[in-house]
Amino acid sequence: MFVGAGPGDPELLTLAAVAALNEADVILADSSSLLDLVNQPAVRIPGETLVRSVEHLTAGARLSGAERAELTRQAQEGGRTVVRLVTGDPLLDGGATTEAAALVKAGLDFEIVPGVSSLTAIPEYAGVSLGRGGEVQLVNATAEGFFEAGDRRWGGVPTLVIRTLGRFLDRLAAAAEAAGRQPHETALVTFDGGTTEQRTALTRVSALGQLAGGRPEAEILVVVGRAVTDYSADFDWFESKPLFGWRVLIPKTKDTVSPMPARLRSHGARVEEVPTIAVEQPRNPGQLDKAVRGLVEGRFEWIVFTSRNAVRAVRERFEDYGLDARAFSGLKVAAATAGTAESLQAWGIEPDKVGGKEGTLASLADDFPDYDPAYNPINRVFLPKADIATESFAQALDQLGWEVEEIVAYRTVRAAPPPAETREAIKQGQFDAVAFSSSSSVRNLVGIAGKPHPATIVAAIGSATANTCLAHGLRVDVVAPSPTGVDLADALAAFAGQRREDLMARGEPVIRPSQLRRRRRQAD
Repeated sequence: MFVGAGPGDPELLTLAAVAALNEADVILADSSSLLDLVNQPAVRIPGETLVRSVEHLTAGARLSGAERAELTRQAQEGGRTVVRLVTGDPLLDGGATTEAAALVKAGLDFEIVPGVSSLTAIPEYAGVSLGRGGEVQLVNATAEGFFEAGDRRWGGVPTLVIRTLGRFLDRLAAAAEAAGRQPHETALVTFDGGTTEQRTALTRVSALGQLAGGRPEAEILVVVGRAVTDYSADFDWFESKPLFGWRVLIPKTKDTVSPMPARLRSHGARVEEVPTIAVEQPRNPGQLDKAVRGLVEGRFEWIVFTSRNAVRAVRERFEDYGLDARAFSGLKVAAATAGTAESLQAWGIEPDKVGGKEGTLASLADDFPDYDPAYNPINRVFLPKADIATESFAQALDQLGWEVEEIVAYRTVRAAPPPAETREAIKQGQFDAVAFSSSSSVRNLVGIAGKPHPATIVAAIGSATANTCLAHGLRVDVVAPSPTGVDLADALAAFAGQRREDLMARGEPVIRPSQLRRRRRQAD
């Protein structure tokens, strides 16, 4: 099955593409960079799925369509379902046409899941309106033989959109001039289109060859003609995003899903997540089983969830017993944070109470009702938690007349250190920002990877997390107005936008924090 991955933006994966990836036995991608799509929240492939790239299997060698088809045939042996993940659209972008023909010749069946074509999407990412350019010719010029044949029709087409490689730019310029395009005609060239590393430049047709920049195999999109004549910098919506190109580190709890990465990407960031905490089963799971049975039997008036992980731990126990959210009928539910409340809502449970602005157990305790026997026939509160202290919360509820039963629902342990290159990037300031979503993520990141470089912007989800950053010698630049991942991402984007305006007002170059670090080192 050929599946179009789109031009590079993970948000442009189609629903059909996500479904195909989730059902595959083998995923064989054109390049290693495409495999990043497998890590998107919507893609949930089984652990036994084999994930490989043609680039890795062939050590980067360029293969013919027949040779790529042979790799697909081998992957299909044993009746396995193979997804061939290709850039853009499988047929329109040309990447799968010869391979599909080879499969047909070999008598093998296949399906095609269309994708968003880079030929049409990347101009829009660059702010080019192809619809205003009259007739448009889409050209795939990524093979040696293309320029030998040439195309005399180029001279009379109002707008040309050409997908090519860096090593062909000079030959493209010569072919365009030979077809009748003027040497001084404006051309818009986009590198790494649709990704947060996108770079767009305006040049002349005659100067195209000067832009290769030592990247002979890089895919490049060139637009020439009327659509570029009408081009306005006001349409540069993508590269003008506040976090565009920023490399943002998220120290995260292992195996949890948060909306923060997607939100950061929507602001233009390049997100890298580093697990800092691993979640494990409690040492004595029988206590949780007993408490869950007591909950179903009506022994508790309230259940207080301290985190998303607590929700997941209890939910897994419920599902083990064949129960669902209906078992919470008649029980009052509280969530310490807005993120915890979101996990409950995803389970079909609307919490009766959510922690205050600080999003902590302390703020929840401040807003918790007194026990009143006239209204509450039961005075017991079930508190599933991690293996960390919550005595202050239990004491606060005790003073309100409640009896709290604390049960360890899961354990948190420090994750293994990230790869050496990631640790060096953190220490050397190669990340533009780091977004901390809890105090434990601060402590654990410093423990497994060291402190972020002083040039790195530090963003904290709340005051408690910010205080932990300060205690570890980190400067805090951004604090979210409320303790949710989305608000943290938006606060960081607002900071970056204001920073850019301040730099422009002072007449200074608009560069990312990581670039500022390099400039200072060069000056030294």
